[in-house]
Amino acid sequence: MNVHNEDEYEDLLSLWSDLECGLAIILGSPGSIQEFEQRVKQYDRWMRALLERDTDVGLYLLFQLAANSPVGYSASHALVTAVLCHLIAVELQLPASERDCLVHAALTMNLGMTALQDQLAGQLERPSPAQQQAIQAHAARGARMLTRLGIDDALWLETVALHHTENKDRRALAVQDPARRLAHILRVVDRYAVMISPRKSREGRTATDSMQTISSRALEKADEVGNALLNVIGLCPPGTYVRLDNEEIAVVIHRSSTPNAPYVAVVVNDAGTMLHPPRLHCTAGSRLGIKSALTASAIRERLNHHQILQLAAAAQTV
Repeated sequence: MNVHNEDEYEDLLSLWSDLECGLAIILGSPGSIQEFEQRVKQYDRWMRALLERDTDVGLYLLFQLAANSPVGYSASHALVTAVLCHLIAVELQLPASERDCLVHAALTMNLGMTALQDQLAGQLERPSPAQQQAIQAHAARGARMLTRLGIDDALWLETVALHHTENKDRRALAVQDPARRLAHILRVVDRYAVMISPRKSREGRTATDSMQTISSRALEKADEVGNALLNVIGLCPPGTYVRLDNEEIAVVIHRSSTPNAPYVAVVVNDAGTMLHPPRLHCTAGSRLGIKSALTASAIRERLNHHQILQLAAAAQTV
């Protein structure tokens, strides 16, 4: 998909932003939403349609939006988690019914603590004992709330209820109980999304640091989910920032067949000067690779995102 000009970029960003805003409304006031289940499914279809247009562009916009979310942490976190769960479901070739339950659970997993989650993201101090108690109870509470809202899909409900319960089953995912399988996928993806998300009390960790943490645990436990996550988004997903070996700063724009060697748009040169226009670079097979990942705060000037995404289109033809 080509983003030909700034208007097209703004239109596409607005679609993702509107999706996030709509999700924030139903998560923030679920009791006042008519046909809650249908709204969740509608947002799932909307999300899939945006990803089908161009997955790399979708990830780019999603990670940019997550770093600067205007609607609150809870909705942004739910959307990031749902997108990653969808990609993993495709990678693992889950049945369509399980894929749907997994994504619906991702969108609604924190229904039992939406307001608290937004509050925690904005507070500097550690959670109080009362907040800790609410955090520990939110999975079961969320499943009960979904039941009261008319959700009767047992797999959806059980996935939400179990998404913070450690899966001690070391067998292959394919032979595990479906609810345990989906809850485990959701738990791993949820943990990754938490790591990369900024909060008032801390910056988000870099995508690379977060993925390495997930991957090391995956290797320790022979976990398929961490490996699948690495396969679908790489160490540095589109929309995240990196420092190259020559000290230039770039934003990742397109995945390659090598998880740690994506296409990037170089936006800051080694002297710290913004490049106009940015420069396309493929780190795969190049002597100029990625030295380290960076948080979004590394870029202090406004980027020309539609020019960057034009480079992403060029990367697909290389």
